[in-house]
Amino acid sequence: MMTVYKTDNRVLHEVEEMDPGVWIMMTNPTMEESQEVAEQYDIDMADVRAALDEEESSRIELEDGYTLILVDIPATEIRHESKNYTTIPLGILLTQECIITVCTEETPILQHFIERRVREFSTKKKMRFVYQILFRTAAMYQSTLRIIDKKRTDIEENIGGNTEDEDLVNLHELESTLVYFATSLRANGVVLDRLSRYGNLRKYNEDLELLEDVVIENKQAIEMTQIYRDIIKGTRELMSTVINNRLNNAMKYLAAITIVMSIPTIISGLWGMNVSGKWMPLSNTPFGFGILCMVTLAICIVAMIILKRRKML
Repeated sequence: MMTVYKTDNRVLHEVEEMDPGVWIMMTNPTMEESQEVAEQYDIDMADVRAALDEEESSRIELEDGYTLILVDIPATEIRHESKNYTTIPLGILLTQECIITVCTEETPILQHFIERRVREFSTKKKMRFVYQILFRTAAMYQSTLRIIDKKRTDIEENIGGNTEDEDLVNLHELESTLVYFATSLRANGVVLDRLSRYGNLRKYNEDLELLEDVVIENKQAIEMTQIYRDIIKGTRELMSTVINNRLNNAMKYLAAITIVMSIPTIISGLWGMNVSGKWMPLSNTPFGFGILCMVTLAICIVAMIILKRRKML
C-alpha cells in the first residue's frame, strides 16, 4: 500500500500527486508501487525494497540524488501462541524532492505523524522529519522495554507460588527480545553517529539539537536493555534455584515416607518367616498380634518425630 501526504499550513493532508515536499509512506508495497517510485525519483529498485527484507541491517548510504537510511524499529509478532516483541527494518529514502518511508507493516512510529501528534512536523523539512522519526523510534524502544519489565515483574511474583512451564517460556521470550533490541539499538547508534558527522544533511539550525536528543534517547534505551537483561538473568537463576529447592524438598519428603513405611515392612517380614513358633516372640501370647501392631505404630511415630525435627517431613 502506498499513501502520499503533504503538510500545508502545518496541517497534514493526504494527496494524490507526488509533488515536491510530499511524504510517500509505503507499507508492504507491491512490485508495481516500488517500480513507480523507483522510476519517478531515479532510485535503485533494491534500495526501495531494502526494508522489506527482515534480515537487512541498519545502515546509511549516500547515493547520487538520494540517501538511504535503514534502522530497526520495535514490532510485535506471534511466537508460541502469544504476542512477543521483535524488530523489523524501516527504510527512509531522502531525495531532493520528497521523503519516502518503507516498512513491511504499519507502525505506531509513523502513525504518530499521521494522527498529528508530533509538534513542528512538516513534510517539507525532510531532515527534521528524519530526526523526528528516529526520536520516535528511540522513544518506542523505551516504552516497549518498560512493558517487558512489567511482564518480567509479573512472572517474578509467581515464583513464590505456582511456577509453571509457561512462565519459563515467557521469560525466555523476554530475554530473546532483549537480545534483538540490544543488537538493533547498537546498529541504530552507528547510523546516528554517521548522521551526526554528515553536516551536509542538516538543513535547519535546530536539527543539530534534535539529533543530539535522538542520540541521548538511543543510548538510554541501550542502557535500559542491558539493565533489564541483567535483571531477567537474575530472575531466571532465581527460578532455577526455587525449582531445584522444590525438587530437593520433594525428594526429602519421599525419602522420609520411605523410611517410615519400611519399619512395618521389616517387622512384618520378620514375623512372617516360616519358623517354629517357640522361636518367635509373642507368637503364643494372647493379643500378641495387637501388641506387635502397637509396637510397630509406636516405632513409626518415633521415627516420624525424629524426621520432623530434622525437617525431612
